[in-house]
Amino acid sequence: MSNLLHARCQALEGGKPMGDSEIRAHLAEVNGWQLHDGAIEKTFNFKNYHETIAFVNALAWVCHTEDHHPDLSVSYNRCVVRFNTHSVGGISINDFICAAKVNALVAFVA
Repeated sequence: MSNLLHARCQALEGGKPMGDSEIRAHLAEVNGWQLHDGAIEKTFNFKNYHETIAFVNALAWVCHTEDHHPDLSVSYNRCVVRFNTHSVGGISINDFICAAKVNALVAFVA
C-alpha cells in the first residue's frame, strides 16, 4: 500500500478502466475494500454522529487535494465510501490511491 499511499491522482480523460485481474491485485493492497456494482466500496463505523462527520470532513479534504471524489452514504455512526472513475467508465488507479489514503486517515485517528 505504501506505493499507493504516496502516489498522486492523475487526470485520466479518455483512458480505459482497469480489468478484473488488475482490480483484484489492487484490492489486495487496500484492506477492507471490496468490488461492488462497478466501484470499490468500504463501510466505516464510528461511535457517534460527531465522529462520523469528523471522518467525512477529513475524507473530503483528502479527496479534494487529489481532485478525485467518492460517493458517500452517511448515517449516524456509519459512512459507506465508494470510488470509481467516471472519466474512464469504471475503476482506475485513482480509486485505489484514494482508498489507501482514506485507510491511512482512519488508522491515524483511531
